[in-house]
Amino acid sequence: MKALVFGTTGQLAIELARRAPRGGAVMAFGRETADLCEPQSSARLIDAAEADIVINAAAYTAVDAAETDRETAHLVNAEAPGAMARAAARRGVPFLHVSTDYVFDGSGTRPWREDDPVAPLGVYGQTKLDGERAIQAAGGDHVILRTAWVFSAHGRNFVKTMLRLGAERDMLSVVDDQYGGPTAAADIADALWSIARAWTRGHGKSGVFHYAGTPRVSWADFAEAIFERATLRSRPTVVRIPSSAYPTPAQRPANSVLDCSRIGDAYGIDQPDWRGSLSSVIRELEQNT
Repeated sequence: MKALVFGTTGQLAIELARRAPRGGAVMAFGRETADLCEPQSSARLIDAAEADIVINAAAYTAVDAAETDRETAHLVNAEAPGAMARAAARRGVPFLHVSTDYVFDGSGTRPWREDDPVAPLGVYGQTKLDGERAIQAAGGDHVILRTAWVFSAHGRNFVKTMLRLGAERDMLSVVDDQYGGPTAAADIADALWSIARAWTRGHGKSGVFHYAGTPRVSWADFAEAIFERATLRSRPTVVRIPSSAYPTPAQRPANSVLDCSRIGDAYGIDQPDWRGSLSSVIRELEQNT
């Protein structure tokens, strides 16, 4: 398999590189080569490459900053994926792209299905939705993988923040009325490589698919789980607070739980249990300190 991957330094891009199939060839391009603020630069790379699959692991993920940096967020999350998808379609190459639970408004309590109505609450979610639509409009083979609450031993994420603050403080206030399924970047990478292999074997299926961790938890629940697994001098007390007590520029969905049955039916990929993945990430972090 010859794969062209956009992204080299993000959580998912790092795990894609670490977990790439043996015997395959992966060409990974970072922003120094593929500036997503210039969407055609990524399209030109696809036009020039001899690839069996294209994976976009790059995105503008600064949810709050997007509220005042709409133009950049739109270029990276919507224009660039659209240009990639059109180039991939011209070459007849499947295009795999990662999206987000933020395309939904977070209402209700049941898990979101792929065909549920979308209604982003902020700029980040809207630009990701615009990217999904641009990919679909390109007309080529594609997989849009929506995920949520990504964590790893790399970059910025909730797990690393909690471990840092937990080592400094005896008490932490954590939101307890937003629910989701934490998802390890390593698990997402494995899912993408499984999908890529299916396409190269002639068994790929286009469409939108959900892939996020189980079981459902609140951010406060997730923080408790992190501290249970971490080696800290003393375990901090988690004070459960409502979202209204922790205002942010961008509104977050209250319900980010995703129904992941479709990806199982189409690709035989099971929904991951985030608890085992969390233990692995914490072990890696502690081994590296």
